Amino acid sequence: MAVTRETAGWSYVGFEVYRLPRGTRIERATDGQELCAVILSGRADIAFGQHTWRDVGTRPSVFEGAPDAVYAPPGGSIAITGSSEICEVALCWAPAAQGVEAVLLPSAGVRAFKRGSGRTERTIHNILMEDRPAESLLVTEVLTPGGNWSSYPPHKHDTDDPPRETYLEETYYHRMARPEGFAVQLVYTDDRSLDEAIQVRDGDVVMVPRGYHPVAAGPGYDLYYLNVMAGPRRRWLVTTDSDHRWQLD
Repeated sequence: MAVTRETAGWSYVGFEVYRLPRGTRIERATDGQELCAVILSGRADIAFGQHTWRDVGTRPSVFEGAPDAVYAPPGGSIAITGSSEICEVALCWAPAAQGVEAVLLPSAGVRAFKRGSGRTERTIHNILMEDRPAESLLVTEVLTPGGNWSSYPPHKHDTDDPPRETYLEETYYHRMARPEGFAVQLVYTDDRSLDEAIQVRDGDVVMVPRGYHPVAAGPGYDLYYLNVMAGPRRRWLVTTDSDHRWQLD
C-alpha cells in the first residue's frame, strides 16, 4: 500500500506500509526526502549509511506498547530486513533538503499520554513531533477505545497563518483491534465544499488535504491510527471548528 505525493496530488506527504516475512528485504533511496520508518509490529534489521540497528521493534501489535522507529535524512539509502516471522513497517516521507542525522527512535523514549476525557479520551504516542528534530516530518500515533471519538473536537490545519494555524497535509493509517471492526472518519470544510463521511476498515488510509477530520471508533472496536503530517513549516498549529470550540472550555 502506498500514497505518493504524485498519486495524492499534493506536495508534502508520502506513506507506505509493508509486511516483511523473516529475511525479506526492501531498500529505498532517500533522494530529496527524509524518512521515518515506524515498526508497527515484529522486528527488523535496519541499515542506513554507516548505521546498522539490529532487531528494531518491541511490540507484537500496534495495540501493545509504543513503537521503535528510525529517522533517515535525504541523500542515502535505507535497507529494512524482517528479522521476526512477520514484521510490519510504515514508511513516512516528506521533502527535505538536508534533514538531520540518522537516528534510532526507541520505544523507551516515547511517552504515552492521554488527550480528552470521557468519550473523547485517547492515548497518544508522539514518535517524531516537534520535540524531536527533523526538517519537515511530523509523525504520531493514537489509540482510541471502542465507542470513543478522536481527533476531537474537530480541528483543521489547512491554512498557513502562524501562530494561529499552519498548513499540514496528513494521512491517517487505520488499524482495528478486531479486524472485522470499523470506524467512521469525517473530512469537511466550513463551506462544505469538502464533506465526506468515510467508513474505515482495518488497514485503510484516509488522506486529509484540508478541512476538519474527526474520527469515531465503533463501539466494541478499539482503533489505532498512525498520522503523518508535513507542510511548508514544521509546526502543529490547529484551528478548532467554531461550532464545537465550547467543548474545550
